[in-house]
Amino acid sequence: MFPRFPMKRFFLRNLPLAVFCLLTFFTHALAQRPGGGQGPRTERLENARIAYITDKISLTPDQAQRFWPLFNEFTDKRRELRKQTKMGLRGQDFTAMSDKDIRAALDQQFKLRQSEINLEKEYVDRFQKVITLRQVAQLLQAERDFTKALIQRLDNGRASGPVRGQD
Repeated sequence: MFPRFPMKRFFLRNLPLAVFCLLTFFTHALAQRPGGGQGPRTERLENARIAYITDKISLTPDQAQRFWPLFNEFTDKRRELRKQTKMGLRGQDFTAMSDKDIRAALDQQFKLRQSEINLEKEYVDRFQKVITLRQVAQLLQAERDFTKALIQRLDNGRASGPVRGQD
């Protein structure tokens, strides 16, 4: 059996350095993103998401340095596709459209959703060059879990009424 004390001391001694490096990197990465400084809420949300994902997939400082720029690139592309998908059917009056036009609008939505799936497949392959396959799977799960937790928190906030003075 391995002695625990020396390993524990090693991690405790290097933990502050690792945390400092990660925070420095994340601050720099967020500053480089377009729209990265949209406001305190967006910044807090993005910081919480980064911390949540980093914790869930156990990134090393080296992995984090290579992973986050790639992940930010993926997120930006996915956000653009989702924006196009939302705008595609929004505000259309289907009662005034012909069946042919409705079919074309639906087909466009399917194409955009398929593009999002293709994008995710592409980036899973790219992520795997930077982090392990297990971490990629944990990343996908962590994103879903973070979104669920955020929605639940927002729902709980609505149920208890508006909270004032938190910004």
